[in-house]
Amino acid sequence: MCKLFTGADPELWAPQTRSMRLDGACTSVRLEGFYWAVLEEIGRRDGLTLAQLVGRLSRECHEAGHDRDNFASFLRVCCGRYLTLQLAGEIPVNRDAPIADLDAEAILARERHHGPRRADQAVADSCSATA
Repeated sequence: MCKLFTGADPELWAPQTRSMRLDGACTSVRLEGFYWAVLEEIGRRDGLTLAQLVGRLSRECHEAGHDRDNFASFLRVCCGRYLTLQLAGEIPVNRDAPIADLDAEAILARERHHGPRRADQAVADSCSATA
């Protein structure tokens, strides 16, 4: 079982530091290659560069009153939520469908009503549906 993970391309977990301007200040963010690839995919869906997406997430994180001292962790969770919401059918798998067009309030309301959906439950449901 673990070979599926340990046999993956080591570049996926290799840390990469990217420099960018967030809220007018030059900074750097260090994430594993896997997360940078997911963030790039998220940005492409809405016609944003990686820097534009990360800048927007930074601004909206700040506007929501979240602690930006743990911004790299926030970005990792954004990636996990993106993939989990795809598995749950809340975000279309079709990468041409912009995320900005989704009804975020309705998705969040469903999560509040049913509780946050764990990735393992979404995978199990997906496997059950195809069996």
